[in-house]
Amino acid sequence: MEIRVEVTPEAEANLTAQAVLRGIPPEQHAGKLLEEALALHSARAGALTSHEFHAMLHELAEGSESLPKLPTSAFSRESIYEDHP
Repeated sequence: MEIRVEVTPEAEANLTAQAVLRGIPPEQHAGKLLEEALALHSARAGALTSHEFHAMLHELAEGSESLPKLPTSAFSRESIYEDHP
């Protein structure tokens, strides 16, 4: 879907600067900001759509590929409370 929005020159400069920092076109960044605002509004209403929920999970997982793999023993009660008997 294409939506045309008029913004102030200051807002355009801010949007463009943020997009450059993220390495994406300003139009794509504007779309992401709109999606985030809509998701936040939906979250305030108390319910997420399936699409919004999966988008949120995807955003949370971004960059997790570089995290080290931990053995399941790292999540045992003993490993968490190793200083306390």
